[in-house]
Amino acid sequence: MSASRPVPQTSAFRVVVAYGARETIRAFNTNKTSWVGLGIFMTVVAAAILAPWLAPHDPLEQDLMFRLKPPNDVFLLGTDYYGRDILSRLLYGARISLVIGLVAVLAAMLIGSVIGMIAGYYRGKVDLAIMQVMDTLLAFPSLILGLIIVAMLGPSILNLVIAISLTAIPPFARIARAPTIAMKEREFVEAARSLGFSDFRILVLHILPNILPEILVMGSLWLATAIRVEASLAFIGLGVRPPTATWGGMIREGFENILDSPWLVLAPSVAILVVVFALNLLGDGLRDAIDPKLRSGE
Repeated sequence: MSASRPVPQTSAFRVVVAYGARETIRAFNTNKTSWVGLGIFMTVVAAAILAPWLAPHDPLEQDLMFRLKPPNDVFLLGTDYYGRDILSRLLYGARISLVIGLVAVLAAMLIGSVIGMIAGYYRGKVDLAIMQVMDTLLAFPSLILGLIIVAMLGPSILNLVIAISLTAIPPFARIARAPTIAMKEREFVEAARSLGFSDFRILVLHILPNILPEILVMGSLWLATAIRVEASLAFIGLGVRPPTATWGGMIREGFENILDSPWLVLAPSVAILVVVFALNLLGDGLRDAIDPKLRSGE
């Protein structure tokens, strides 16, 4: 009799991922606004990627002959104080704002999830020490903590990513810790432990796939927060240095002429509003996918 084939180690992970994808699509079909949010966000991402081809003008090109022009057939969203095209700067600014937000949230998601899983799995003094540090960081509002970090390190894309990710690590740690505590007592984890599996293998292959949906929901919501924090820091002068276009920087530059030329502030403000709104709709859909009560309509 031939020996039975061993089950691949990642089969459980694949099953959980496939099940999560099916439930997400089902929740999105129930909550149609989630598709709207996903469509809007992907459109903004596509516009940012294709900015070199979509932008009608050079975003850094200055022409004082055309400064503070209202929207017209040449400059669809008008021009700023230096004669630069607002639409072109808006498209290129999307690249900076989205990259900073995405990288910061991914870094916070990775670091915070690892910290939370370690705290929840080992408990005891390790859990106490880690969560006291996280609670200390949570005591600071995200904008204030980001402001302190950027003020100490200096304004740059890297420092903005570091600042925003540090503000987001504690929420991810807390959202990963709670389900890890529950999962470590489940039968399949106990079985894996009795078979001599290492803690690393149990955390990565058995616990992480089961808590990943909750982390992704938090990630979608915190991406909106990261974009708002980046815009806020840029507005107070701690963002990416000019003349690089960012949405928050555009609002700051146009604020002095807001009464005479409202389009300077309106365009980037609406862009931030649309992206944050889309991410909130997307987060609602992901939340519906992982919450059994919401799925069953209870």
